[in-house]
Amino acid sequence: MASDEGTTRIDSWIWSVRLTKTRSLAAAACRAGHVRVNGERVKPAHAVRNGDEVRLRHDGRERIVVVSRLVRKRVGAVIAAECFIDNSPPAPPREEIPVIAHRDRGTGRPTKRDRREIDQLRGH
Repeated sequence: MASDEGTTRIDSWIWSVRLTKTRSLAAAACRAGHVRVNGERVKPAHAVRNGDEVRLRHDGRERIVVVSRLVRKRVGAVIAAECFIDNSPPAPPREEIPVIAHRDRGTGRPTKRDRREIDQLRGH
């Protein structure tokens, strides 16, 4: 793929501006269909330009950013914040995030009674 100066790969850009921890996570998100550029699902090698709208579903929330500067290598957090305009809805408060029930290690499978209690707590 011939690259000109006005574009860079979407997986590389997402990783460079610190929207994901690793480039492989960014590429996996693209392959899974969690990344959209201007409303289109894209592959990891898709070219992104200034002014493109990037939507990324990651960690249970959707990030909506507009590309304002292209970077090819990972940059510091201060510079990364200048590379995009964040139009994402605010993150939900921690109190609203449902708590996932954990069973103690070694307790085995839930009994029928335990399962009924779990379903009752979940509202099923």
